[in-house]
This record gives sequence, structure tokens and C-alpha cells, in this order.
Amino acid sequence: MKKINKLILVLTLGVVFVSCSKKAAETETSENVKKEQVEVEKIEKREIDREINLPTTLQGYETMNVSSTVSGIIDHIFVEVGDKVSKGQLLVRMDPTQYTNYKLQYANLGVEMGRMQALKEAGSISQQSYDQTKVQYDQLGETLALYEKNTFVKADFAGVITAKNFENGELCAGQPILNLAKIDMLKAYINIPELYFPQIKVGMPISLKSEIYPDRNFKGTVEIVYPTIDVSSHTFTVKVKIPNASETLRPGMYVSTTLPVGKASTIVVPYQAVLKLIGSNNRYIFLRDGDVAKRVEVELGQRFDKYVEIIGDVKEGDEIITVGQGRLVDGSHIIVNTEEKGL
Repeated sequence: MKKINKLILVLTLGVVFVSCSKKAAETETSENVKKEQVEVEKIEKREIDREINLPTTLQGYETMNVSSTVSGIIDHIFVEVGDKVSKGQLLVRMDPTQYTNYKLQYANLGVEMGRMQALKEAGSISQQSYDQTKVQYDQLGETLALYEKNTFVKADFAGVITAKNFENGELCAGQPILNLAKIDMLKAYINIPELYFPQIKVGMPISLKSEIYPDRNFKGTVEIVYPTIDVSSHTFTVKVKIPNASETLRPGMYVSTTLPVGKASTIVVPYQAVLKLIGSNNRYIFLRDGDVAKRVEVELGQRFDKYVEIIGDVKEGDEIITVGQGRLVDGSHIIVNTEEKGL
């Protein structure tokens, strides 16, 4: 019996010793867990001025391919690239031989038409004979006007010569001889996501920025909102009119546009709190989840100085880690610095 009691005592002491050793080990492990010191900020929704930022390329408000519909030799080109021209100014003179011939025929037929008119009034010819001559006269007049327009080619509007494709004496068979563009007024076309179709109206202001002039902000106006949505891109097109009296901007320039589309209530966080996955464009943040950090994938929205809109599994009242997040991984143990934040 004494041996049994001793055995029971030894077993009991062994269990107690193992239990105490396990608790001591757990306590020591818990105390040795590395905890990163961080700062957090409570997430709140804010009302923002919603804007769309989209790129585009500027174009001359009007453009003209200066050409003649009558094939022939170019007699003389009166302008060079870069020249400013006024509306109606003579730009190109084609070989005038055909025009001169038609002009002479028209003059001769005009004399004949006068004679036919006198005979008709005297009752010496029939109405049919008069009408036949009149038709020939009118048709020749239209032909003469066509040759005059295409022999003496003029500017349809005031602008700048942007290209010269031929020289004097060369044969032209309908190809553009010059290119003319109106640049004191420009236009641009922007493709906008269909989500914003109800907000975009004719007359809305739009601002433009160019990398060439980083400190300047140019203004434009929505001139046309096209009424259909592209089925493949789910966008609609807007035509923008841009005053350019100083001719600072030029056709072909690449610009970014900003179009206001009203106010919205959304989640905005410090831009520095958002991290980027190396080698990709994926963005993420860390939220405080008790005493550990929780990684959350997000998408970026609109930028506001030091803050940025985020879209993801984030709600108002969550605590985002704003300092120390660069040292964290999902599940990292954290200690919140409450001295500055008052948490």
C-alpha cells in the first residue's frame, strides 16, 4: 500500500510539473512575440467634389484639305507652311487654260443668248428654240463657276497652313495640295464611361492641363454630348470647344482633362497609408483588427492633395494603420501608439 501511495504521489507531482512548465513556456512565447508599433486613424466618409480625369488630343476646330477637283498642273502656290491666312484668301492657282476656254465659250454664248432674247420678243423664234439655248447657257455658267472655284482655290475660313504637299508645276489629281487648320479655336473628343452619362450636359466647363505648360490651366466647354453609348467600350463621346486666342495650344498636343460631375460621399484616407504591391499595380492597406494587422485590397479613386479615395472592403469606423504599415504583413501583431492620436 505504501508503494502504491508513493507511486501516486510521484505521478501527481509529475503532472503538476509538466503543467507548470507548459504554462511557463506559453507565457514566455507570448511575451517574446514581436509587436510592431503603429499609428491608426479612424475612417470617416467625406463629401467630395467628384471629377473625371481623362486624356485626349487637341485638334483644330476646323480643318480643310486644300485641293482642286479638276486634275491639272499647279500654276502657283501663294502660301507656305506656318502662314496665317484670312477667309477667302487665294491659296492656289491651277493651270487656267481650261477655265479660260470655258470663260470664252460662256461669253460667246452670252452674246448668242442676247440675240435669242431679242428674236423671242419679236416673235421670230419659238419658245422651244429659246429654251434650248437658255439651258445650254445656264449649264455652261455652272461649269464655268466650277472651274473658277477649282482653278483659283481659296480659304474657306481664317487659319494657319499646316502642310504643303506639292510644289509649283507639279501635276495634281485631286490630292490635298495644302492643309489648313483653324487654331485660335480648338476642339477635342473625350470618351467618358457610361456611368456619368446623366451628369454630363452641354455648356459644362472643363479644364485642361498640358505637360508643356505645367503651371497653366486652360478652359473649355462641352459643346456636344453624343446621344449613344459604344457597346464595346461602354463609353460615350463628348466634343469640347477650347478658346485659344493666344494660340498657345496647338493641334496634336496631348492634354489631360478634368470634368466636374457633382458631389459624392465616399471614403478618403491618407495617401501614404496605401501601399503598392511590387511588380504590379495592385494597392492595399492595413486595418487594425484587435491587436493584429489585417491586409485589405483596395482600388484608388480620386486624389485630393494628401488624401485619396479608396474602394474596397472598407467601411466607416474602421481603423486604418497610417504609420508603420510598411513593416507589416497580414496578421502581424501590433501595438498602437496612443500618445499623438489620443486613442
